[in-house]
Amino acid sequence: MRKVGHFIGGKEVAGTSGRTSDIYQPMTGEVIGELALASRAELRAAVENAKAAQPAWAATNPQRRARVMMRFLDLVAKNMDSLADLLAREHGKTIPDAKGDIQRGVEVVEFSCGIPHLMKGEYTEGAGPGIDIYSMRQPLGVVAGITPFNFPAMIPMWKFAPAIAVGNAFILKPSERDPGVPMRLAELMIEAGLPAGILNVVNGDKEAVDAILDDPDIKAVGFVGSSSIAEYVYARAGATGKRAQCFGGAKNHMIIMPDADMNQAVDALIGAGYGSAGERCMAVSVAVPVGKATADTLMEKLIPRVESLKIGPSTDPSADYGPLVTRQHLQKVREYVDLGVQEGAKLVVDGRNFRMQGYENGFYMGGCLFDEVTSDMRIYKEEIFGPVLSVVRAKNYEEALRLPTEHEYGNGVAIFTRDGDAARDFAAKVEVGMVGINVPIPVPIAYYTFGGWKRSGFGDLNQHGPDAIRFYTKTKTVTSRWPSGVKEGAEFVIPTMQ
Repeated sequence: MRKVGHFIGGKEVAGTSGRTSDIYQPMTGEVIGELALASRAELRAAVENAKAAQPAWAATNPQRRARVMMRFLDLVAKNMDSLADLLAREHGKTIPDAKGDIQRGVEVVEFSCGIPHLMKGEYTEGAGPGIDIYSMRQPLGVVAGITPFNFPAMIPMWKFAPAIAVGNAFILKPSERDPGVPMRLAELMIEAGLPAGILNVVNGDKEAVDAILDDPDIKAVGFVGSSSIAEYVYARAGATGKRAQCFGGAKNHMIIMPDADMNQAVDALIGAGYGSAGERCMAVSVAVPVGKATADTLMEKLIPRVESLKIGPSTDPSADYGPLVTRQHLQKVREYVDLGVQEGAKLVVDGRNFRMQGYENGFYMGGCLFDEVTSDMRIYKEEIFGPVLSVVRAKNYEEALRLPTEHEYGNGVAIFTRDGDAARDFAAKVEVGMVGINVPIPVPIAYYTFGGWKRSGFGDLNQHGPDAIRFYTKTKTVTSRWPSGVKEGAEFVIPTMQ
């Protein structure tokens, strides 16, 4: 059985806490590894390594830091197949989906290769008599990221690539459910030329999280996970003087207007609602057809598509999606479906009892589809994070707009329509952070920022894009005047540029 420790000081080290956690293979239900769970002392050892290595890395010119990122990109490309296989076996998503996970992370690394330009400050000559003013961006020092199970490649790269590119050292605490790919990415960064100690991976549970939040040498922390924990991390980080960007849960709506291309809308719902078994923070989990005729047509086309979804092991290239991540999560999703039936929603496709032939111990669930869901039901209010789609029928456009706007989550939303006026009005008025127009999963490309509103996001700055550079740096502004421009005599009033 494979034993996984931590990655500290440029190499993998065994855990010393004596606490461990099993690593499962979701498609078979088997235990395939044992993960060491870090103590506060082990977290502190990683911080000490990072703190010692960071000043020299910060002093390395940005072109050389960018070259490390470029070599890392080449190594990820060369190792894509093995990384995707490892990711699929630990997480459960299909191999093509695993490659997509890696690729979306790679795109942020590509953006980070532009760090010589992205870190440029500002300069004003002659701001006053003999006075020049300029600003510079400088790294924070040691920063950290706490990342979730559902994107074990993408989100770690979203966090560590820009943080390291600007000159910080990074402590990564990935999910204990699928730690293999984060550990491998750290190895590839060293192979690419990153100095030892700049990227450390500390595996663990709440003890490691709290150690990160309490450590005085960690200056900033990024988190992705559930909203309750995001709020906890944000509050505790703030109490210890850290910067924090914390992203939580979602309940993403897709509005289907009467003039929408219904075949296109159904394709979008199938992929965005059931891809990766619904274990995406940007998954569409609520469909909102506008008007009875639209709703009836949608259901007529949607039901057979959900019934015909192909669920298979992660290694099956033809599978639409694979198993859920753990047996406990599978049971939780089933219980939500039970709850929806109890609440009075109409379960038109029931995938609770799906069993995968030859993989009976795997964590599989068929697609579930609810109709006639109402906004007071828990299955509408709460994030299910599984292959479950709820249809909420809206009488008109105003009601459809109100649903995502008034929901406590505000991560992503989409509208499908041929009407440019309706699309423009919706994009302007909806109270959600990321909007798609005939695009079901509106994840911005790497040079824009990613982030939700309301209880989907805590903090002022988003992930990747320009916000990442701002988050992982501090701005220093210098006002300079040389002796030839200095008047004799003391000045007792506040300096102005008059």
